Amino acid sequence: MARTYLLPAALAWLLSLPCAARAAADDGPVRLPPVLHLSDALDLFHGRGLDLLLADAAVLSAEGDVAAAGAIPNPALSASAGRSFTCQTDGCRQLAFSVGLSDQAAIEDSLSGKRGLRLRVARIGRDIAKLSRADAERTVGFQVKSGFVQVLLAQRALAFARDTAAASAHMLELQQVREQAGAISEADLARVETAKLESDQAVDQAVGTLRAARANLAFLLGVRGATPDFEAVEPTLDRGTALPRLEGATSDALFDAAQAHRPDVLAAAKGGEKAEANLALQRRLRFPDLSLSATYLQQGTGADAITPPTVTFGISVPLPILYQQQGEIRKAEADVRTQDLSGRKLDAQVRADVESGLAGYRGARALVDRMEGRLLERARRARDLVQIQYQKGAASLLDYLDAERTFISTQVEYLNDLTTLWTSVFQLEQAVGTELR
Repeated sequence: MARTYLLPAALAWLLSLPCAARAAADDGPVRLPPVLHLSDALDLFHGRGLDLLLADAAVLSAEGDVAAAGAIPNPALSASAGRSFTCQTDGCRQLAFSVGLSDQAAIEDSLSGKRGLRLRVARIGRDIAKLSRADAERTVGFQVKSGFVQVLLAQRALAFARDTAAASAHMLELQQVREQAGAISEADLARVETAKLESDQAVDQAVGTLRAARANLAFLLGVRGATPDFEAVEPTLDRGTALPRLEGATSDALFDAAQAHRPDVLAAAKGGEKAEANLALQRRLRFPDLSLSATYLQQGTGADAITPPTVTFGISVPLPILYQQQGEIRKAEADVRTQDLSGRKLDAQVRADVESGLAGYRGARALVDRMEGRLLERARRARDLVQIQYQKGAASLLDYLDAERTFISTQVEYLNDLTTLWTSVFQLEQAVGTELR
């Protein structure tokens, strides 16, 4: 027997989500605004994301299955006419005709419960399709959020790289003057020029990273043509904003929330129900379809008619002697077992997702807090002090270049830590199936 799943009120809300008609009605090109906020990106994704449009089509297909499953067989009308060749007092030919009507087993189909079981299976399939659409919002929505953060922080990385390159170019100009005056050696000038060229390299790398991040996000939002230039803006993601809902959160509490909110968990429960309903349907189909019919027959007319006007009622039923749905029943029983095992596997996967997401968040939070609490400020302060000492002749050029390199690497590490932090937050939201910010 499959496990019994407790479906919360969230299931009813998920099943009430509108299907593809809204999105399919407006299938024009997607245009991104020059300034894109995270809420704008999510709105575009919900309305025009290609993955959701595909999921919407699956919902429409499932609704068609419901209509087909609930269809009542059309009655069959038969008619025939001809002449009989037999000699009577009025001649050697008489008109013969018959009219018949059959219910095509429609009455038996409803009374036996077969139609009701087919409808139940189809309706559960439609519910699963809607939950699959909601799960696409969960999984691809994580990619949209993660892609947005990558664009946002790639912009910051490019701005920092350009500032660093400008400062390096200014330093190179000053050192070229000093080298011409004999104040520094050619070797020192070569070190400064090397640092300047490295900063130019960093700018080119940052430009490429930003372009790739924009292209990835634009694709997720449904852009079909060339990737437009846009600026991602979201102040809360520019730093390690505190998240009260995650402070003190436990894996058990998050796991319980995932069981209540994740569409794939709810769909697994529906899958178990569908398998049980299909098994009941296959067992019911062992009973043969019974067709009722009525026939009017007449051959000839008057007192000499070979067959006077006759009305007959009949019943037709196939004899289930050679086959009694054994194969279909066995497959349905296997499906029930498969759904049960899949549900258990999914529970383990949800637990792993929650544990992994929470561990990633805690690790990234510690790194960002350390960066914002002390490390960033000290790296900047050290660079500034060594620069002053170098200008006064109290520190060597190597000391200054080393302090500058440490400052740059600390800033780059901070941006990477921010990316990891917010990616882990969105990954944890994906694992739980609800917003945590």
